[in-house]
Amino acid sequence: MKIVGIVAEYNPFHAGHGYQIAETRRRVGECAVVCAMSGNFVQRGDCAVADKWSRAKAALEGGADLVLELPTVWAASSAEHFAFGSVYLLREAGVDTLSFGSESGDGEALKRAAAALDSEQFGAALRSHLDEGLPFALCRQRAAEELLGEAGAACLKGANDNLGVEYLKAARRLDFDPRVIAVPRVGAGHDGGEHPDYPSASHLRKEILEGCIPADNPAGLIFAQRAVLAALRSMTLSDFEALPDSGEGLANRLYSASRQAVSLEELYGLAKTKRYAHARIRRMVLWAALGLKQSDRPQTPPYLRVLAANERGREVLKGLHTPLPVITKPVHGKGIPLMELEARCTDFYALCRRTPVPCGAEWSTSPIIR
Repeated sequence: MKIVGIVAEYNPFHAGHGYQIAETRRRVGECAVVCAMSGNFVQRGDCAVADKWSRAKAALEGGADLVLELPTVWAASSAEHFAFGSVYLLREAGVDTLSFGSESGDGEALKRAAAALDSEQFGAALRSHLDEGLPFALCRQRAAEELLGEAGAACLKGANDNLGVEYLKAARRLDFDPRVIAVPRVGAGHDGGEHPDYPSASHLRKEILEGCIPADNPAGLIFAQRAVLAALRSMTLSDFEALPDSGEGLANRLYSASRQAVSLEELYGLAKTKRYAHARIRRMVLWAALGLKQSDRPQTPPYLRVLAANERGREVLKGLHTPLPVITKPVHGKGIPLMELEARCTDFYALCRRTPVPCGAEWSTSPIIR
């Protein structure tokens, strides 16, 4: 059986995600679709609008067969770490094909870009531009154009294509060579707006949080912002320096901003400059709120955590050849340090719901089985 891997947040799962799964099956034929999905926290440095079990259930209903959790220490990280953790899980799950949304739909161009960005020449070019004090994204684009030419680097201008390149870089570093399917994105663009058939996830999140779309007790860091600010005000400068991506003076800026801000938006605004991407600051704030340090992220995920599976997904699990433990029941995670840390994160997530709920969901919620 062919096994296709998809990296996802499904925040929330929408028609465009269903289209990607259906289009992937159309191209591949009979296959199992395995998703490496972010848990309760996501890469933009916020809570997922719905909890991980609800989103995993939606993924099954939308065509996925097996949903594995990407732990928070990768899910709420830079694109490079997010991609590496996700692709590692998919490789261990026996995936032979990697599918992702793409603005260009050109898998070969993205492979060439991944090879260039994974080279020593790119690293040197990037450093030379960063030394000019320019924003990282601009430096990255200019360095890529030096190696690939303007046309060859054009695929790095789309958000989905950029993530696709990171997946392919991760695969290279893992000596993993899957077939690549770059599915052209349909409907509203990344962080776009309304669309009659395929609205963007950001638009749907806004509608959910504003109450325009009914949802069961949605979550957002904004609902716990005083708790977040209290956590940051209790931190020392060395605590901020222990967060990931805290270099280039950002730890100092965030420490100073945390002493002044009275809201999360004010905090982000005080810390931000042209050099520091907004998402980078949000992720640091989230890690601080969760009490995480860079040292909490192991080199690779230490287990496969099943959030949801149907009959075909269970067949994938039966055929696994991986040294990693497979967690299919909450009790199986007891005593595993990263799982214990994940439980702590889930308890904080419980306070980030519109109406806070008791803690303990990590140990009392079973996978969705169909």
